[in-house]
Amino acid sequence: MVFGFQGARAVCLIFVTLTLGLPCFADLLTGGETTVFDKSVNAFGFPLTNLPLPEHPRFFAGNAFFNTNWVDASSDVNGRDGLGPLFNVRSCSTCHFKDGRGQPPDGNAVPDGWLIRISIPGTTKHNAPLPHPIYGNQVSVRALPGALPEARVRIQYNIVDGFYPDGESYQLLDPHYTLLNWAYGDPHPELLSSPRVASAVFGLGLLDAVSKDDILSRSDPDDQDGDGISGRPNWVWSPSLKKTELGRFGWKANKATLLDQTAGAFVGDIGITNSLFPLENNTDTQVLSEKFPSGGSPELSDQDMEDVVFYLQTLAVPAARLNDRTVFKKGKAFFGQLGCVACHIPVLKTSEDYPVSAVADQTIRPYTDLLLHDMGEGLADARPDFEASGSEWRTPPLWGIGLFAKVNKHTRLIHDGRARNVEEAILWHGGEGEASKRAFMNLSAPERLAIIQFIERL
Repeated sequence: MVFGFQGARAVCLIFVTLTLGLPCFADLLTGGETTVFDKSVNAFGFPLTNLPLPEHPRFFAGNAFFNTNWVDASSDVNGRDGLGPLFNVRSCSTCHFKDGRGQPPDGNAVPDGWLIRISIPGTTKHNAPLPHPIYGNQVSVRALPGALPEARVRIQYNIVDGFYPDGESYQLLDPHYTLLNWAYGDPHPELLSSPRVASAVFGLGLLDAVSKDDILSRSDPDDQDGDGISGRPNWVWSPSLKKTELGRFGWKANKATLLDQTAGAFVGDIGITNSLFPLENNTDTQVLSEKFPSGGSPELSDQDMEDVVFYLQTLAVPAARLNDRTVFKKGKAFFGQLGCVACHIPVLKTSEDYPVSAVADQTIRPYTDLLLHDMGEGLADARPDFEASGSEWRTPPLWGIGLFAKVNKHTRLIHDGRARNVEEAILWHGGEGEASKRAFMNLSAPERLAIIQFIERL
């Protein structure tokens, strides 16, 4: 018998259900009906399993644009020119290689998929961080010929030795960042900076589709229930909506919509202007705009940007990998007992009225609440971002975390990539995560391993 795609998928799901049983099968479907069953190097790059075939051409149009290398405006590549003059990368996929996450650069190397946000004390009229008067809101580490990169980044790590209560040792990397060779004048004496690694982009449509009310229902800024967890929303200015809205994207939940995120990345990371951000990412003090031709006004058309947004809305999440059901269930039980689920919410629902029908009304398992949490001084960057303080970070989703090693050839975690693996990421938790971290440390070595293996299978 020959099955169509949906029929073959149905047979596969029936087989998996019979093999694993219903409870474990539910854990398998990280993205609900959108879930993709793939654990190859391309695991993050598939369209939603339930995406109707007529919508696939738009997905692949966005995919092509996401992977396009931009060139400077003196070239003849119409519609793909306008790079820079200051930039960090030439394409979206350079930061988000194979739709996964970036990592810190080695030593003094020019970073890809890793950047430094900057600002000075104060806020704009929309409560955003106040841009540096010369260098704007992030450091550009590359430039077209005839211009200079804004600065060079140096990372040095101090080794922090520690011990579990059972005597087992561990080591953490404590990073120290230095910005050198400022090209357009000395930085402000009160410069605020925050290193950020590029996040994975799969599953963003599903997170976008979680209702605002659902997210806010879990907010407890004053910890009224006394559990030590006080997640709260970041209310941010949305250029696309032209109003203050709930932030849900970015390490500090400082972007409200995928359109805001996409448009901001094009101008900030690649130097490509668009209808939301029509000005180049260099400042008047740098005197660069008049020296370099523009790729158009704007350089990115609304249609191309909408295709990229649709691509991000419809990138699927790979299924959890339940190779050993016993190990998974054991680790999941400890994960709950330690209170990790207070922030890393296992199950969310997407709205029934989300504009992309394949994303709507799905039960998903991202392990995030999309709220801000104080993670303590160890992870603090001392740089406020809208209503997020210098020690607050949005809970990152955990789905797909065990596939980064295969897809992106590294296992670096945390907002700046300092953690080399899941264990180190747990050990960096402080603030609201301190109690869960301590409980993790007090487990036996096999129990700690069970939690790590559980997370790596999500």
